[in-house]
Amino acid sequence: MHIDRELDTRGLNCPLPILKAKKALADMQSGQLLKVLATDAGSLRDFQAFAKQTGNELVEQQNMGTEFVHLMRRR
Repeated sequence: MHIDRELDTRGLNCPLPILKAKKALADMQSGQLLKVLATDAGSLRDFQAFAKQTGNELVEQQNMGTEFVHLMRRR
């Protein structure tokens, strides 16, 4: 899977990972993939809600120990 942009939000707490992802997605083309790295456990549900509210597709979420990976496709 080709990742168009990667965003490192490790160490940041809610709502900063979402705000940074929102800004990054705004600069991307429709269909492009954004990978977000986070350490905030709340980011799992935050990104799910964000996808529903914005219409961007939440392609995948992974829990890698203390880190979380969110893969979003720009609508």
